[in-house]
Amino acid sequence: MGDAVQMHFGTVDYVIFAVLLVASAGIGLFYAFSGGRQRTTQEFLLADRNMRCLPVSLSLLATFQSAVAILGTPSEIYKNGTQYWFLGCSYILGLLIPAHVFIPVFYRLRLSSAYQYLELRFSKSVRICGTLTFIFQMVIYMGVVLYAPALALNAVTGFDLWGAVLAMGLVCTLYTALGGLKAVIWTDVFQTVVMFAGQLAVIIVGTHQAGGIAEVWRKAHNGSRISGFDLNPDPLERHTFWTLGVGGIFLMLALYGVNQAQVQRYLSSRTEKEAIMSCYAVFPCQQIVLTLGCLMGLVMYARYGEESPLDQGYVKTNDQMVLYFVMDVLQDLPGLPGLFVACLFSGALSTISSAFNSLATVTMEDLIKPHVSPMTEARATILSKVLALGYGLVCLAMAYIASLMGSVLQAALSIFGMVGGPLLGLFCLGMFFPWANSTGALVGLASGLVMAFWVGIGSFVSQMSASASASPVINATITPNVGNMTTAVMTTLITPKPRPSGVKALYSLSYMWYSAHNSATVVLVGLLVSFLTGPWKEKDLNPGTVFPVLGNLLFFLPERYKEKLCCVTPLENRSKGLDHQPYQMAQKESNGVAYTKEEDKLREEKQITAQPTCNLAHTVLETAL
Repeated sequence: MGDAVQMHFGTVDYVIFAVLLVASAGIGLFYAFSGGRQRTTQEFLLADRNMRCLPVSLSLLATFQSAVAILGTPSEIYKNGTQYWFLGCSYILGLLIPAHVFIPVFYRLRLSSAYQYLELRFSKSVRICGTLTFIFQMVIYMGVVLYAPALALNAVTGFDLWGAVLAMGLVCTLYTALGGLKAVIWTDVFQTVVMFAGQLAVIIVGTHQAGGIAEVWRKAHNGSRISGFDLNPDPLERHTFWTLGVGGIFLMLALYGVNQAQVQRYLSSRTEKEAIMSCYAVFPCQQIVLTLGCLMGLVMYARYGEESPLDQGYVKTNDQMVLYFVMDVLQDLPGLPGLFVACLFSGALSTISSAFNSLATVTMEDLIKPHVSPMTEARATILSKVLALGYGLVCLAMAYIASLMGSVLQAALSIFGMVGGPLLGLFCLGMFFPWANSTGALVGLASGLVMAFWVGIGSFVSQMSASASASPVINATITPNVGNMTTAVMTTLITPKPRPSGVKALYSLSYMWYSAHNSATVVLVGLLVSFLTGPWKEKDLNPGTVFPVLGNLLFFLPERYKEKLCCVTPLENRSKGLDHQPYQMAQKESNGVAYTKEEDKLREEKQITAQPTCNLAHTVLETAL
């Protein structure tokens, strides 16, 4: 085991870390000065809608695999065993539903921002509220995901804290602002390879030092770290098969179904089929990533047993344990510590660059273009680059604020997870319930956010109070990041405690159910308000904005009731193209890009431009009607 003295990087480690930053910046510069040179918003924000399946899928994966996950997953397994591994069960529906529901709807509407859908389905006010909620969510998280790994690295190795923060922030801002989405996606591909290499190096060396994988498994089994199926249905239990396998589905949907950072990658694909295939390709990669994190936790346990570096006082928090373990295991192998730190910062870079690009996109498409007189393409592109640069500087400012927060960092991490659920509920309300109206959507979103912050902050405060007043030893566990953007911090007493009741039971809800609970609140309140204020009829809807799931689920109802619920179209009111078809099918042009038939016709007549703004979508939909 290592000692309490800080372990330092060697020259080779610094070189490998520098190569990561230089290569990432180089990819951005390459796309800034090659091809179309990022001269249009279509190229800068959506990579000309010309990306292949493989890079898109690896970019989707890299956005998910943040530095918090790389640090958090092994610590979770080390402390609480392999129950967390069952999160992989949620990946099946968590990726199938986006592939066959959300992607077809978004792709065929030819959107640039996921929040354009909210205006097409509801109203401009719903679109703005959704956009502002997303911006709030991402801005808070950016600073944390930049500062947290740098702080852990500084505590364990003495690596300069603000040097690492500035290097990451500036390099990320540079290649995102210059190279656009193409640079973000291809740097994600490079960084994904680095992440796999770094984790594999630690696992292989650590397993060899522990005496082989059989010995690692034996020690973990003897230490009760190998968990079986826990089928306890209690939603207050932190991790069970149901909280992970079912509650995790909603977390995955919030990330891979409606999060702008991921939707933007789908929309950058050459065809709808490639967008769907990229979502499919993420599934095995996700399983590999989860397995690597869990294996690293088991190897850590095989090395330290019950005498963790945290208990021994070598580190101060759980998220520093993984870095201590890496430096301890790899200290005699020059270059490998640098490779793992490059892996760690690759996770941070991929997450932050995705945030910059998606924030620039929604700000441009949802807040500026609809409210500013038509601008030239060159001016719009320059403004998009300035926005990406501006969000980079905001990220650095948020990192500084995060450094002043102290324990409030936990609250900031929780806020990110709390906002994803209401946004998922808002999209589900519009996509699956035809009678939901704009008023219901606004009230539902507000109710979901209030519920999210009430439960999340109430849980945080009540547990902090319990921690301060309790005499037993407390085990603070940072739960791993299960979506690019879904991290919750929970504190669990080691001693048994009575089951809470009333409001305290709500505060004790497992963080894995937050997304499901908050999205359900949005849907239920939204439907109730819609009924009270006058549910919408089919004539009120834009074609292509509702997915036809409700009519199939309510097959047992008489036809007249299904008509009242807006589940079917009366024969006399059916229009061509809407019979058994909820949105206009796409056809593929010679360049592999999918356009709707109506958009194709309008383009031939030169009545519209190639830029897919919300006004364009309205034109297409009006033509379809």
